[in-house]
Amino acid sequence: MKKILTLVLVSVLGGIFTLSAYKLFIEKDSYVQSQESSVITPLSIPVNYTSENKSLAAEANIDFTNAAEKTINTVVHVKNTSISSRQMTIEDLFYGRRSQHPQIGTGSGVIISPDGYIITNNHVINGAHSISITTNHNKTYDAELIGTDPKTDIALLKIEADESLPYTSFADSNTAKIGEWVLAVGNPFNLTSTVTAGIISAKSRDLSGGNTQSFIQTDAAVNPGNSGGALVNTKGELIGINTAITSQTGNYVGYSFAVPSNIAKKVIDDIMEYGNVQNGILGIRGGELNSENAKELEIEETEGFYISEIEENSGADRAGLQSGDIIKQLDNIKISKFSDLKGFLNTKRPNDIVNVTVLREGNEETIPVKLLKSETINFPVIGVLKELSSKELKNHKTDYGLKISSLNIKYQNYWEKNGISEGNIVTSINDIKLTSIEDVEKILSNRSNDDPLRIVLINNNGEKERYNFK
Repeated sequence: MKKILTLVLVSVLGGIFTLSAYKLFIEKDSYVQSQESSVITPLSIPVNYTSENKSLAAEANIDFTNAAEKTINTVVHVKNTSISSRQMTIEDLFYGRRSQHPQIGTGSGVIISPDGYIITNNHVINGAHSISITTNHNKTYDAELIGTDPKTDIALLKIEADESLPYTSFADSNTAKIGEWVLAVGNPFNLTSTVTAGIISAKSRDLSGGNTQSFIQTDAAVNPGNSGGALVNTKGELIGINTAITSQTGNYVGYSFAVPSNIAKKVIDDIMEYGNVQNGILGIRGGELNSENAKELEIEETEGFYISEIEENSGADRAGLQSGDIIKQLDNIKISKFSDLKGFLNTKRPNDIVNVTVLREGNEETIPVKLLKSETINFPVIGVLKELSSKELKNHKTDYGLKISSLNIKYQNYWEKNGISEGNIVTSINDIKLTSIEDVEKILSNRSNDDPLRIVLINNNGEKERYNFK
């Protein structure tokens, strides 16, 4: 018994000794090491030491709720049903069936009046056999296509409702500033309106490379199905129609583009008043300036539009603009590049007076110019078509037609091999007589890319020839 007690006592004393040694030597060293490692400077320094994660909009005290509430019920879902042809099968031939089937396309639109006018993109409803609209309150209506403008990608629809509809008012897109907060509102999947926020990243963007566009660029998230939706400012006013994204995947990657509200409003006003878009032109040729162009022209200016040629009897010619002038402003709107010029002129009509500020021999002067009606239009496959005077029509022994001003480069060899050249007359397209460029605009607005073309021309021998394209 004594031996057992002695063993227990020895074990207890040994444990106490071991624990004391650990506390005195080992644990102390460990504590010191831990303290030393905590004061080592980190490789990366956090930018925010608070646990609160605030957005930029919150820090700027910007409230998007009012703009969202004013807009979401004015944005609608647009469904486009078109008839698509497919390859005939043996069964189709046997049963005498047509090789066609319905194809559905969707997008968004914005109600712009209490009586049911809706603005959307032309590509959303292009080739439509029927169009239906679903509001944010899940009411569905059949829509009538009032008119379109493929050049600006704007279309106008109309629905008949029993009650007055909520609508979005237009703002002046010229006053929108880079860095300004905006909301993109769309109804892409018929799941009620969706709102995203961002800022205006740039203005007067041209995605075509052909100096034909002037978009507002934003970083508000926009995906397929948002086309035709609203881009609004923090007051809930419409400053653009969301139209395009640039992406290698087909989805949003940080860049989206909208047709400025001033251009969109002018297009729909023209459609409602005239049935087509009225384009006013200055009557100049030239290009935007940059360092390379300035060096070639032996000038110091690197911003603005350089006038290389003035069209005879144009508004610019009559007002006294000259070759070598550099356009710096139009009605106090700064002109740095061609898309600035194009975007501004897209908001104007024939007979409008524009104050053109030019730099001439080192001095700035402002010259009022009366815009004239455009007499040319670019038609796919053929090229640039120009209106003819009554005398020119008489010389070609025809009462109607448009002259080929320049051939489409892609098809130039084809036309020349068939004896067609610049100066020949196009009398009809798809059995519609051509009396003005408005006739061509109507053909373009009602035609999808897959539709066949029937073109009648008068050749150099005065003979009419018909050409068919599929």
